[in-house]
Amino acid sequence: MVQLPRRYVVQMCSVLQQRKCCRKLRYDFNAQEESFPGLAELLPKVATDDGTVIITSVNDAFATPGSLLDLFRGSFHDGEGIAHLLNHTLIVALDPGAVHPHCYHLEVAAANVSSASRIMTKSYLEIVWVKLSLQQRVLQLGYNYLFTDVDILWFRNPFRHINLYADMAVSTGRFKGDTESLASYPNTGFYYVRSTNCTVEMLRQWRAAKSRFPPDHDQFIFNEIKAELATGELQIKFVFLDPVRFDGFCQHHSKIDTVCTMHTNCCIGLETKVHDLMNVANDWKNYMNLTLSERRTGKNRWKVPA
Repeated sequence: MVQLPRRYVVQMCSVLQQRKCCRKLRYDFNAQEESFPGLAELLPKVATDDGTVIITSVNDAFATPGSLLDLFRGSFHDGEGIAHLLNHTLIVALDPGAVHPHCYHLEVAAANVSSASRIMTKSYLEIVWVKLSLQQRVLQLGYNYLFTDVDILWFRNPFRHINLYADMAVSTGRFKGDTESLASYPNTGFYYVRSTNCTVEMLRQWRAAKSRFPPDHDQFIFNEIKAELATGELQIKFVFLDPVRFDGFCQHHSKIDTVCTMHTNCCIGLETKVHDLMNVANDWKNYMNLTLSERRTGKNRWKVPA
């Protein structure tokens, strides 16, 4: 009989204690609040062996040659042994023009979904909430997911640095130094959710909270309700990701030697994002062209953002 290390046994016991509320909920995983035709058939083709799917979303503007999707996909090929993760990435296309392998077309009623919608416009908000309903359906179908905005470059395997025992692990706009502190401000451009009946209900409550804080986007509302999700009946276990590994332009704490992902948050406009991500990608390529001894000096730094 294989004996697990004590630290894993302790973690698993803690998780089982927190799962008591999940057994009480008796959530119907077959319930389908929205119809997403073809999704159930596509997910098994994309998921990892442990049932996890990476999800990003694009419209025609993001998917044009040389735009964000090309940079996003290119970072997997240029990263450290992560090209295979593209096989497990579901690209949610918001209009028929943005078509790629493992692509799922999500119909959105908002006008101008093909263009880069500015934050807080009507079309932007509709896109945000429709994507969240699709993610709830992914959980209902029994799959974990890691959602990533397409304006994020990947350099190293993030799953090695995400606590997979957490219900949700989320990147931060402001990190308070403690991965379990609810004082950290979440950034919902990059987050992992484990499929349980608790997290299905969490997504349902997150979406329902939109009526309590109108009109606003998912990130602001999630920050408003995170404490009640963590301390209420659901007892959701949150982990806030350290920007040393999961960085962005808002904080920019990472070293190139350790970072897994870089997000162009706090960077406004599609052209600006593309320009800055190209510079970040060039920094990474220059770093990878160094010898191993040169990389291990600990003196390598990002040149951007300035």
